[in-house]
Amino acid sequence: PVVAAACVLPADADAALLDGIRDSKLMNEAQREEVFERLVNAAGVDYAVSILDHKRIDEINILASTMEAMSLAVKGLSSKPDYVLIDGNRCPPDLGIPAEAVVKGDLKCTNIAAASIIAKVTRDRMMHAYHKRWPQYDFATHKGYGTAKHMAAIHREGPCPIHRRTFAPLKHMDLISENEF
Repeated sequence: PVVAAACVLPADADAALLDGIRDSKLMNEAQREEVFERLVNAAGVDYAVSILDHKRIDEINILASTMEAMSLAVKGLSSKPDYVLIDGNRCPPDLGIPAEAVVKGDLKCTNIAAASIIAKVTRDRMMHAYHKRWPQYDFATHKGYGTAKHMAAIHREGPCPIHRRTFAPLKHMDLISENEF
């Protein structure tokens, strides 16, 4: 799945709320979980999450799905922001709000880092749930990324219902019809 989050931290956020918020890729799972819980339970933090499944990704492609998920997350905020900072090198075309793409934004901006943590923990929790349903793919370990172990499981087991059919390694495999799952 593609998971995107938008997060607006209160202007008067104290050090206790902001402590530990940084690029989610530089944090371990326990650190991300702790900061996630603090963010989603703090008064004054406005956040929204958007999730697009494998079918939508296959329908419109991964980049368009990412843009759509970001746009939906921003539109899901309880208050419309005046300006949006987007992690990456492009902004969704349909935000309807002035926006700026910030390359490596999760290293440079606390709000982007907070949104990144919320999105990462949400997606990781989904992957843990998928692991319980399809343990042979070991989603809990690689979180669905195309690691060698993940690719070996796909070649051994074939794809499961959540695998994107447009994912390059799957395009060339003989696949079971989606209706057979």
